[in-house]
Amino acid sequence: MAFEMFSAAHYAALAVFIAASVFIVIFRKQIRKPKLNQTMRYGLAILLLCSEISLQLSYVIEHRWGIGSLPFQLCSLMVLISALVLMKKHEGFYDLLFFLGSMGALQALLTPNLDEAFPHFRYFHFFIAHIGIIGSSLFIMAVERYRPTFRSVLRAMLWLHVLAIPAAITNSITGTTNFMFLAHKPGTASLLDILAPWPWYLLQLEVIAFVCFVLLYAAVKALDYWRGRLDGRTQMNKTEEEK
Repeated sequence: MAFEMFSAAHYAALAVFIAASVFIVIFRKQIRKPKLNQTMRYGLAILLLCSEISLQLSYVIEHRWGIGSLPFQLCSLMVLISALVLMKKHEGFYDLLFFLGSMGALQALLTPNLDEAFPHFRYFHFFIAHIGIIGSSLFIMAVERYRPTFRSVLRAMLWLHVLAIPAAITNSITGTTNFMFLAHKPGTASLLDILAPWPWYLLQLEVIAFVCFVLLYAAVKALDYWRGRLDGRTQMNKTEEEK
């Protein structure tokens, strides 16, 4: 059976995504305890690495491994970056994971570029990998208390272009791959369908990516602002009660 967007299988995966996100946010303070923190960081990292390894093994077993199997798609790269950040607490890649990982994986979850439906292996791999990427992004923000700056937005844009270099070169050499959708739009329905034809949609994506990064940065700043005000009011009420 072919995968259908917004089918029961799609909604089920989105429900797992929401539940995992809520869990990380609600229990962030408990997860900061050293032993549990290390267990969850390494557990999530191992899950992400296993998802990529199992995908590559499936290509080999099915005799379908080729140049197109290289992990040059944005989310494939984010799987590896997520594992590195979680295991090593590599702060230099926090911006890369937070902006590129969360935005890329969220778009993939909403409009999956997926052919196989539940219970095919590719269904589970696709959603485990992408939910894991966003889970890693939430982890460094909610648990590790990473906070982006406007300079982080600029660094993320720079990283996006750096990661696009090997993808673009491979696409150009082979003429058959479409890493990071630089060669053409995906065959399945996606948000790219509302953009201009190739290559103009690539320029539009530059603007869209920058705007999305700025909005994500602004959302975090706004969340911190309102949480600060709420904490201030709570402290004021406690002081008045003590009086």
